[in-house]
Amino acid sequence: MAAVIVSIIPSASTALLGLGMFLLIITFLRRQRSTLGHVRGPPTKSWLLGHEYDLNRQEEVGDLEFKWLREYGATWKIGDFLGTDGLMTADPKALQHIFQKAGANYVKKPSQNHVGWLITGPGIIWSQGEAHVRHRKIMSPAFSNARLRSFLPLFQRMSSKLAEKWKGELLNTDVVELFMDTWLSRATLDTIGEAAFDYDYRALDDAGESILAKEYHGIFKDTGFMVPKAALVFRATWDYLPQPILNMFKYIPADPFTRLRRLNNVFTTYGKDILRQTLAEIDAGRSASTNDMMNVLIRANASSDAKMRLSDEELLAEMFTLTFAGHETTTTALTFLLYELARRPDYQNRLRKDIREARGRVKARGDSDFTVEDLDSIPTLVNAIKESLRMHPGGAMVPRVAAKDDVLPLAFPIISTTGEVITEVPVKKGHTIIASFAAYQRIPEVWGENADAFDPDRFLHIDAAKQTNVGVYANLITFSAGPNACIGWRFSIIEQQAFLAELIDTFQFFLPEGTDPQHTEVVRAPSGPAMVPMIRGKPELGSGLRLRIAFAPA
Repeated sequence: MAAVIVSIIPSASTALLGLGMFLLIITFLRRQRSTLGHVRGPPTKSWLLGHEYDLNRQEEVGDLEFKWLREYGATWKIGDFLGTDGLMTADPKALQHIFQKAGANYVKKPSQNHVGWLITGPGIIWSQGEAHVRHRKIMSPAFSNARLRSFLPLFQRMSSKLAEKWKGELLNTDVVELFMDTWLSRATLDTIGEAAFDYDYRALDDAGESILAKEYHGIFKDTGFMVPKAALVFRATWDYLPQPILNMFKYIPADPFTRLRRLNNVFTTYGKDILRQTLAEIDAGRSASTNDMMNVLIRANASSDAKMRLSDEELLAEMFTLTFAGHETTTTALTFLLYELARRPDYQNRLRKDIREARGRVKARGDSDFTVEDLDSIPTLVNAIKESLRMHPGGAMVPRVAAKDDVLPLAFPIISTTGEVITEVPVKKGHTIIASFAAYQRIPEVWGENADAFDPDRFLHIDAAKQTNVGVYANLITFSAGPNACIGWRFSIIEQQAFLAELIDTFQFFLPEGTDPQHTEVVRAPSGPAMVPMIRGKPELGSGLRLRIAFAPA
């Protein structure tokens, strides 16, 4: 045994020495190519981690980025791993360049992309380049405008079902306190199940007994919140490892890998059953009138050129992606929106009044419920959704790596370390650029002097023609931009409109008793690529946002 231990020690030492030399060589090569020395930015506390640890440990998303935005302008230098320089930007022209005009030149970091693979498998979130084009081409028919608008009755039925559940909670009391994110997650999980697969996940009916709902709840907090330094260093090495080795990490017997593997296993059980049923219906010719996304996707896949088709593994990954992104996006957006409306009862009351007046017009013409056009015609409703997406983007920052030398144009010039005005920033191949979605959506020159305040009425005055075209919706970048923009953003918007119209019409929303609207208990905690609502100073309680509800006055 002693001989074995002695033989292992030199091997381990050699491996560590080799790894150290490898990282030093990478550091040397990257530093030789840095062109960011003249760009100002915050001092780096850690040579090893740069600012990654600081960003991960913020109490609230934006604490650092908003401070840096005010101090350095819309573009600044930050510390990357191993003492190298990175760039963070909120500049609209730079974002337009990165995600639209030169999108092929800015690729996902391997470490970032592998997280997508661990969560959903080899689907559209993971794919890049030609593979992404292939995935998006097959999926696009399922996301046509006409098809998405046809889901409105489903959204209305599910929002009514959620309202009935909440009415039950109010049966013997005037006011009840509920976790908004938990309830909304169940409702949107059932919604995407039916819309995407014509399948009932029963998350609302089974409530706490739904296995899939349990596994999804808190997934971002469990896998990306307060990541230890050692884990950040480990993840940084992924950028230099071949894909076959990265794929093996899935089986590491420790969190977050076990947590992700458990979620994958649960969904795979559902996914294979759904896929088997859908394929059987198509083979039997019974699917021609079926409206669900998966049916459309499979038929589009079958009619494509053989080289463009998705494999069964990729189809399963798309199912996972539809379920994961299709309900998490809307859950987060609605949770924070109801929170903002609870903080501002005056706007909540205006919105309720406008919804009821619009509903009166619908009934006057002989219809029973809103159309998409009706919902679009309620400015307070549309603008509340826009403003919440602006204040609370689900993904606060997105890293990209320059695939070749390039120059980033700036809409807002910055001042160099020597006092010169910089209107563009040269970047070298391999440079990491972090796009701060959260900071872009707080720039006063774009959104007004009160950019840090929740004010839906700002959208009544913004002249979009004077803005740099960045995002796919209201010039926000919450849904990303360009060829990689969220394929389901319209689905989410229509769903949010339907749920909000039903819930605000039926209920009043209040902050927990004793809460100061200006200093609430809720924080937007950074959790990997996302933000989650948490109670300030109590991370042990997990993710959650509590509000009180009562029946809205007639």
